[in-house]
Amino acid sequence: MLFLNQEDIAKLVDLDEMMDRIEEAYRIYGEGKFYMPHRPTVEHRNKTLLYMPCFLENSFGTKILTSFPENAKLGLPSLNGLMLINDYETGAPLAMLDGQSVTAYRTGAVGGVGMRHLSSLNCHSVGIVGAGTQGFYQALYACAARKIRKVFVFNHSARDLTSYLQRLREAIGNPEVEVTQCFTIEELVANSDIICTTTPAEAPVLPNDAEALRGKCIIAVGSFKPTMREIPDAIWQLVDKVYTELPFACEESGDLSQPLEAGLLKLEDVVYMNAHLAARECIREGVEEAASEVANETTYFKSVGMGLFDICIANKMLEVAKRRKIGQEIKM
Repeated sequence: MLFLNQEDIAKLVDLDEMMDRIEEAYRIYGEGKFYMPHRPTVEHRNKTLLYMPCFLENSFGTKILTSFPENAKLGLPSLNGLMLINDYETGAPLAMLDGQSVTAYRTGAVGGVGMRHLSSLNCHSVGIVGAGTQGFYQALYACAARKIRKVFVFNHSARDLTSYLQRLREAIGNPEVEVTQCFTIEELVANSDIICTTTPAEAPVLPNDAEALRGKCIIAVGSFKPTMREIPDAIWQLVDKVYTELPFACEESGDLSQPLEAGLLKLEDVVYMNAHLAARECIREGVEEAASEVANETTYFKSVGMGLFDICIANKMLEVAKRRKIGQEIKM
């Protein structure tokens, strides 16, 4: 069995390839060529275990994650876990990957695809709400999806972000990209064309001000429980539809379930990204044409993630690792 740790995965990942794989996952989703149950979630004392299996036509895998929000107080990532890939015929384990890295690159790629297809080509600034792992990778993918010149970061805690911002500058690797900390959410919103929210908040993290949010592309990836919410009610004054991955998102995330319950959002106004991409024939092509359609509009994409994304991303990582002989062989 091949084991890929964080360092291995960092060596083999290409951000554009990861976004391409997410677009391929949307195609698979639209064609129904997969089996993916709703992910079981176990909660105990603010500690969460997520179990995410998915079968494709010739491979299957499972990601197991722990979500411990209190880790932030210790300066540690809130997510940890493993991704297991099995032989389709026998079930024998073929590979095990660091689950935190798979999640970071996968969720970043999902956000990146949202930016590819829902933001204007004229977007040159991105605001990241939440200075954690997810925020870090949303910033990286924003710079891959658009010609970003300014990255703004806001964190609700008083944690010193000096080292975080420096690591982000180094990871972006472009001296022309300015990375700056904002000390109020209003400052971040005012200066950002694209806004990515990446927090486990239970109350909206953006201002409830329609004029402040007007014309922004909003990518929300943080909330994955009905009690979690990042986006304020003001968004429904600006958009007549919300984009997401699958119907279960409307039950799983408070950013969708709460507005639906309050009558601010209707199910017929929820657009699934696979249908959006297929209708515009913009998977792997026509990106510029699609982007021009949303110039100066307010757009809103809410992601909760799904196991289909994980297995597609992990399979790509495994393919590259084998070709480049990266990773450690483990005897069972």
